[in-house]
Amino acid sequence: MERENSNRSRRITLRLTPQEYAKIEQRYKNSTCRKLSDYVRKHLFNKPIITHYRNQSMDDSIEEIVLLRNELSTVGNNVNQVVKKMHTLQQIPEFKEWVTRYELERMILSNKINDIQNRIYKISDKWLQS
Repeated sequence: MERENSNRSRRITLRLTPQEYAKIEQRYKNSTCRKLSDYVRKHLFNKPIITHYRNQSMDDSIEEIVLLRNELSTVGNNVNQVVKKMHTLQQIPEFKEWVTRYELERMILSNKINDIQNRIYKISDKWLQS
């Protein structure tokens, strides 16, 4: 790949209308090309362009699952920080404060887990109806 790019020293400047650019960009996004320049180059030289068809409901589901994973990770990190702090405490008043905070984080975690279970149920139900 590096050798192929090293020989590219010439440029072509092209002006497009917003509609023309949007059309090319949409076709590029539906292809497997990683860069717009690769897509245009393949098109110019009549090389095969591999396109893929996206399943929008699957994309939406994956996006939702990623958000849920990040949310769960954040809550888990908070709980881990509380437990780590509890193990290092020496004084009783400070320990009581952290136990109270731990209970709050545990309730938040429990609510998030319930929320995640409900969302996953909705996603799977929607996906199975498709």
